[in-house]
Amino acid sequence: MTFCTGWLRTCVRVNMRKIGNAPHRGLGHSGPTPSRRLDMKSRTRHAYVRRIDLAIALLQQAIDRNEDLPDPAQLAEVAHLSPFHFHRVYRALTGETPGHTVARLRMLRAIRLLMTESSAVTEAALSAGYETPQAFSRAFRQWCGASPSEVRADPSRLRAIGERLECGSQGPDAPVMPLQVQIVSVEPIRLMAIRNRGDYADLDQAYSRLFAWAAGRGVVEQITGIYGLPWQDHRDVCGEDLEYECAVAIAADVSESDGVTAQAWGGGLWARAHHVGRYEDLEAFTDVLMTHWLPESGYMLRNVPIFHHYFDDPEQTPANLCRADVHLPIE
Repeated sequence: MTFCTGWLRTCVRVNMRKIGNAPHRGLGHSGPTPSRRLDMKSRTRHAYVRRIDLAIALLQQAIDRNEDLPDPAQLAEVAHLSPFHFHRVYRALTGETPGHTVARLRMLRAIRLLMTESSAVTEAALSAGYETPQAFSRAFRQWCGASPSEVRADPSRLRAIGERLECGSQGPDAPVMPLQVQIVSVEPIRLMAIRNRGDYADLDQAYSRLFAWAAGRGVVEQITGIYGLPWQDHRDVCGEDLEYECAVAIAADVSESDGVTAQAWGGGLWARAHHVGRYEDLEAFTDVLMTHWLPESGYMLRNVPIFHHYFDDPEQTPANLCRADVHLPIE
């Protein structure tokens, strides 16, 4: 992802260097993560696991009853999680998406039916929610590496596959270095933003339009920060449905125009983690935070989106040295 291209880079290079070379303080007033009692941390992890278990139970119920699957909003509601964060928390704690869980639970139900001599392959397929025996056979071969009849002929193999499917996946590995997370209070900041609708590969064009807009108003050199707000996780939403807010902070009073709107971000308590590396890896870094920091932190997520604070332009800085802060809204 880049922030600007062509002639516009000349306009903003000095300002980007000024932003990038500033001592890294990020937003807000902070200190070390407050010490919290072990029992509070234990209760927090238990609370997250219990919430995700409720969502999985709802999926399991729909599959067992051969009913319509709950939509993402229903899953988030039963899990008492914000729709902004449900998919990220779900993936972090289960190691898979809800869609992958559905596929796994359907196959597990079929496997269990095949363990009984009275169930025919077609009956197992339809009972598990597959539209046709052919669709079931294709899915079965993908999961098990053989046809249903071949695996059924080997009870020990069938049982081993069932045990593997019961276990599910794992979340991302623990980071090699301990996560450095600060709890900060962020005052609301006024940003000028433009929304990109579509694939994240187009974000550089959106930032270019934003910088061109600022250049047209003579305020490029007054840009004091570059930000991004992902409304969805790009791994869960089709490219054409993705929305990402590209934003800059400007030390000048400018009015909305040409699709650029004034927005207030921040406010309240945030967990801030500093990332150094490719900006494309920020989602994976967020997964690590959700898996290995959040459940042990004693904090819960608020019902507002996360946001990113960028410090470097990838076309001016080696990708492995690009810096950004990830902000998680907490309470």
